[in-house]
Amino acid sequence: MITGLTWLLACQLVGEVLVRLLDVPVPGPVVGMLLLLVVLRARKVGDDAAVVRAGTALLRHLQLLFIPAGVGVVAYAGVIRDLLPLAVALVGSWLLGLAVVGWTTTLLERWLPGERAR
Repeated sequence: MITGLTWLLACQLVGEVLVRLLDVPVPGPVVGMLLLLVVLRARKVGDDAAVVRAGTALLRHLQLLFIPAGVGVVAYAGVIRDLLPLAVALVGSWLLGLAVVGWTTTLLERWLPGERAR
């Protein structure tokens, strides 16, 4: 597990460094995730690899990462006077995110035929 987390954090760090060196308007973790994808595809890592086990464990508890955002919204509800623009932005970003994930999944299924997510 420690080895897998080290891989994940190392890819994120390299992504952050690349973004700062190249001054591109993309978040460092996104670049790190793409780098991790390239490394995993190049090494043909199996399901028993440490990085896969660590990623699966993190994804299993992903909902815990939304708790701080929810607490922040509740804590500052008095400051947020007009909730309609916020609600529209939240629903709109959710729909946009859902569409992007669906499009990306379709693209990856075409790009990686024969490999299905479990």
